[in-house]
Formats: sequence, C-alpha cells, structure tokens
Amino acid sequence: MSSLVSILMPTYNEGPTIEVVVRSLLDQETHGFELELLIVDGMSDDGTREIIAREFGDDPRVRLVDNPDQFTPQAMNTGLLEARGEYVCIFGAHGLYDRDYIQVCLEELEETSAVGVSGKLETIPANDSLQAQLVAWAISHPFGASGSSVRTQPEGFVDTIPYPVFHKHALLEVGGYNESLVRNQDNDMNERLLKAGYKLYLTHRTTARYFSKSTIMGLLKYAHMTGWGNAISLKVNWRSMKLRHHAPTFFALCILAAPLTAWLGRKSGSRLLKFIGLMLGLALPVHLVAGSVAAWEQFTRTNKSAAFLLPPIWLAFHFMYGFGTLHGLLRAEVPDEGSEE
Repeated sequence: MSSLVSILMPTYNEGPTIEVVVRSLLDQETHGFELELLIVDGMSDDGTREIIAREFGDDPRVRLVDNPDQFTPQAMNTGLLEARGEYVCIFGAHGLYDRDYIQVCLEELEETSAVGVSGKLETIPANDSLQAQLVAWAISHPFGASGSSVRTQPEGFVDTIPYPVFHKHALLEVGGYNESLVRNQDNDMNERLLKAGYKLYLTHRTTARYFSKSTIMGLLKYAHMTGWGNAISLKVNWRSMKLRHHAPTFFALCILAAPLTAWLGRKSGSRLLKFIGLMLGLALPVHLVAGSVAAWEQFTRTNKSAAFLLPPIWLAFHFMYGFGTLHGLLRAEVPDEGSEE
C-alpha cells in the first residue's frame, strides 16, 4: 500500500501565480506514494480562491482550507490538523519545484534518518527587470545572506531547511508551529526539533526555486519586516536565532551610533569618544569595500556589469534588516502591513 504525502501551502492573494504553482506540484513524480494538496488560504480577495475552484475544483487531490486568522503559523497548524498524510511538505506559494522534489526528499528521509529534508533553494528574479535581477542577486549571494542561510548553505545536516518534507508526527510531538510568531516560525520549529533530538538534512539532489521581490523598495520593506520578526523571535525563543541573524543589528547600531558618539566627543572634548565615533563610522566604508569585492565576484560569475550596483543595495538591505530588529525590540506589536502568508 502506498503512503500519502500532504502538501501544506499557505496562501493569501496569490492570483497571478497560484495556477502555475499548483500545477507544478500536481505534476510531481509519485513513485510509491500519493499526494494531497491543502491550500490553506487567508481569505484571499484577489481571485485566488476562484482560480482554485475553477481550475482544480474537480481534482480530488486538491482541498481549499480556510485560514481566517491570515497568518502563516496558523495556516500551518490548520494544515497539520487537516492533513491525512504520514508526511507533510511545508511549501510556499512563491516557489517552483523540480518534478522529483518530493520523491528525492522522501528517499533522503529514509537514507539519513532525518525527520525533515529539503532540496537546494535557488533564488530567481520575479520578472525580467533590472531591479528584480539585482534583488535576486542581493539575497542569494553569501555576502547578502551569509554563507549558512537557507539560500547558500552546503549539502548535509543543517540547522534550518527551506521548503521541507517532514515526518508529520515530529511536528505534532513538539507542539506544532508557534502562533505568536508571524515570522521565523520555521526557525523556531527547526530549533525545537533539533532540541528534541531530531535531525534536519539538506540535499543538493533536487531544487526548489523561489521568486524574490520585484523591486528594491520591496526588498527593503522585506528586510525591515524580517528584522522585526527577529526581535519577536528573540523574546519568544532566542535559541532559534543564530549569529548570522544578529550581524545586521550590530551594523545598524554602528551606523546610528557613530555620528552621535562623534558629536558627543567634540562637545565634551573627549578624545576617547572621538576615537570610538571614528571606529564606529568605519563600518560604512568597510561594508562598501567588502560589498565591492562581492560584487566583483558576482560580475565574474555572470559577466553582467549590473552587478556593480550591488554594494549600496547590500548596505541598505543590511541596515534596514538591523534597524528592523532594533525597532522590534522597542515595540512588541507587529506593524500593520498585511498578512504574512
């Protein structure tokens, strides 16, 4: 008897892409297992629900499940309760997946004795515009995202996995997703699974492709909200945050503190404060120099001169990320910027 795999996909206003994404999931190779797809929707009002009903209403593998709370962890927990499968896939509505993605992840679950497995994550531009290309480069390069983020980490046992396939029982055992976290609920879950003694594995045998933001302003808004989410995670489960998550915060602190410290030094005549202000101020040129080196690497890899536009984008991205964390530490509530699904 074949096993059942449940795909859980939170959605909210995904009208432009929902049909393509759903068809790519239903087209998965299914050797030895069956699929069900639970689209857990945050009451979309852009036609997403109508598209699902029209295009997939007759497919018994597809179920539309309501998520009136409109936040991602609530969607995931609703999906876990509704899922009939032994395995669950936590997939996003902004990704495309190799046809063997689930098949390979299931094989790796068996071979590695891990409780969760995902494939390699490839970031691709949202469209053909220059801004979209720059955004994709900015968040997929190790300088922008660190060398151990979900977009850059090597194959093997890891502390976080994107678009994972899990043994469902493990997620339920640790209590499901934390609904107080509108962001970073995946980091929190991964940390609790590791704490419980389970293992997570990332394989490069298969790939998921993620569509990044289409504009630089969209990237900076994303950076601020992600940083804000880190602040909430620090309060709820600080162990889920790694050193890489804190680096932008220290950078933003340097940028903000440098002029104030220098001014106090001049005002008081303190050489120590002047020196500290100077050292803090070096964070800006050092970042730009390091970003220029990374931009040259990107240029040699792609042979596209637009790569040299990346240093100020990385600087703004890291500053807004860090500023978001500082902002979030001062204010606990989440800004009203719409659903996070």
